[in-house]
Amino acid sequence: MSVIVTDTGFHTENPIPAFTSLAQLPFHEGAIDLANTDDPTALAPYLDDLRLLRIDFPSFADGRGFTLARRLRMMGFKGRLRARGHVLADQYAMARRVGFDEVEISDDLAARQPEADWLARADWQAHDHQSRLRAG
Repeated sequence: MSVIVTDTGFHTENPIPAFTSLAQLPFHEGAIDLANTDDPTALAPYLDDLRLLRIDFPSFADGRGFTLARRLRMMGFKGRLRARGHVLADQYAMARRVGFDEVEISDDLAARQPEADWLARADWQAHDHQSRLRAG
């Protein structure tokens, strides 16, 4: 099972279409699973039809998923963007800043890093480095 983390805390998954891999892109039902190594340009002709993209984070130390998310937003993707896997509460603000709408974590990680840890980082827009520099 998994937990969906948003700015308002922990949630369970609402029914969504089946996720399709990038290799099966022409047969998608609106939701695509991406590896953090996938080339987002393959999605360009489909961006308007996609509702949910889920990017895998195989390790909390591997930041390629953050770059992929930013590139997708710069390409014009307007749907839901979800990070899945090994994302820590400390990384939530960065995930939101690069364009993720939510994070999907395991029940085990949710037990180790409870909702309060994630909510403490939910005010991600007010605490970015650039805003602090402009104010100071």
